[in-house]
Amino acid sequence: MAQQRRSAAEYRWPPVLAIVVALALYATLPSDVPVVLRAVVVVLGVVLIVPVVLLNPRRVDRETRWSRGLSTAQVLLLLVANHAALAFVIHALLTAKPSDGPVILLATLQVWVTNVIAYGLAYWEIDRGGPVARTVQPRNRLPHADFRFPQDEDADAVREVASGSSEKSGWVAAFIDYLYFSLTNSMAFSPTDVMPLTTRAKIAMGLEAFVAFVILALVIARGVSLLS
Repeated sequence: MAQQRRSAAEYRWPPVLAIVVALALYATLPSDVPVVLRAVVVVLGVVLIVPVVLLNPRRVDRETRWSRGLSTAQVLLLLVANHAALAFVIHALLTAKPSDGPVILLATLQVWVTNVIAYGLAYWEIDRGGPVARTVQPRNRLPHADFRFPQDEDADAVREVASGSSEKSGWVAAFIDYLYFSLTNSMAFSPTDVMPLTTRAKIAMGLEAFVAFVILALVIARGVSLLS
């Protein structure tokens, strides 16, 4: 018999706010990133998110093939655009004058934060069929998990810990959980409390960690040298 779900659908505003922040950061990148590229990314980002919000204005509880496609396209847009921005920022660093140091440092921070948001959205979209499936489908009908959270293994822990486990409380990961481990992956360059289980999850986390390493260890180091 299928296990009944007790989890309420997620609120729509956290991922929407994250996307808006990412688009705002991209729009305000320095002039080394072409204006046309920034404008196209921002316009496409807004066009992609509006229909999805209209479908689920309050909670993420409905999904269609086209809404799933638009959400996936939104993630890919942010990832590709931000990786392109990183290339422009690296080029700017190599040709920058000492007076450009503050601007370049701010740009690297913008790219880094956008990277965290974009990968957090990617993890949120792919794990166990996406946000709608995770709260609607019985667990025995969910696709294979891409990530293993501590709550998935806490059922046999002490009572006050076990009461919040996936098995006993119906807990499922929400956007903030994926954003949090995207942040920790970008700082630790490795899994922390969440473990990747599938090949695509490992590739995504590895690529995010590599990009974060380039930004923090190489780009920012060069930017600091420009300040001296």
